[in-house]
Amino acid sequence: MAAVGGNTAGPGDAVVNVYINQEKRFAFVEMRTVEEASNAMALDGIVYEGVAVRVRRPSDYNPSMAATLGPSQPSAHLNLAAIGLIPGATGGADGPDRIFVGGLPYYLTEEQIIDLLSSFGPLRAFDLVKDRDTGTSKGYAFCIYQDSAVMDIACAALNGLKMGDRTLTVRRASASGQPKPDQANILVQAQQQIAIQKLVLASSGNSTSMGNLGFPGSGMISGMPASAMPNMLSAVSTFASTEIPTRIVCLSKVVSPDELRDDTAYEEISEDMREECGKYGNLTNLIIPRPSPNREVPGMGMVFVEYTDAHGATKAKTSLHGRKFGSNTVIATYYPEEKFIHGDYGG
Repeated sequence: MAAVGGNTAGPGDAVVNVYINQEKRFAFVEMRTVEEASNAMALDGIVYEGVAVRVRRPSDYNPSMAATLGPSQPSAHLNLAAIGLIPGATGGADGPDRIFVGGLPYYLTEEQIIDLLSSFGPLRAFDLVKDRDTGTSKGYAFCIYQDSAVMDIACAALNGLKMGDRTLTVRRASASGQPKPDQANILVQAQQQIAIQKLVLASSGNSTSMGNLGFPGSGMISGMPASAMPNMLSAVSTFASTEIPTRIVCLSKVVSPDELRDDTAYEEISEDMREECGKYGNLTNLIIPRPSPNREVPGMGMVFVEYTDAHGATKAKTSLHGRKFGSNTVIATYYPEEKFIHGDYGG
């Protein structure tokens, strides 16, 4: 703690109490302040007497309550390089924004998994769960993105993908590490979007550069069977080429022209859409093109929803896609902001 600059409460030892269970090989360490306890989380993975030490919160740790007492994440200014650790690369994957990544092939290294997950944005924390005795991967991990807005995009793109003989399970995780049931419906609907937007990619060999797919901060993923690559690249490329988030969500196949001709029905539909779409973020505007007897109106049967930020739009898109609105099954896509601003609803 002293070497990395984690002792922020002044001179002296940050550790005030230690309980060691020799038989089960774990210890509880009490720090003198909440801030120093959070800084200690950054020491996850430090090598002590030839063993990489896992640093975790206690099982009864409550992130929401802890956040009211002080910082719940390590300081960004810690000098982890002084003890051979890389800031943000591994460890500390606790908190309400963490993602559970299951079904990982056992042969994938930490670097390969981080490389894959980082295709959607830089990670703030990563933890590959390993067997305590052998040090080999148990096939699941946890991670947290620096930008929480990409969480649902990453989950939707990777969940259900075949990698060799295994299938990835990627979704938000609760503080206990178990997937949240209330997220399942959202991610299933988002996964349907991938199925609709199938993209066939030719792939050969056992390695590929993720940088070719247009994602930042990505490198090589090697040692992966060729049979696993097309499935992974298909979904990742779909999001790279067609799933650039905007503040505008276009809902297709929602209403028919006949429904929109009646003023009363139009007002009811507008109110229903405002109420439903308002559950996912702050609405700025909602446009439902109506038929005209004198001209052809672009965007008929579509609903255009504008949010104050892309995060609200992402939640709406993943939640509404595949839903039933009356007898219609909704298709939700992002819509270019420039076209929306200029009143171009031509799709």
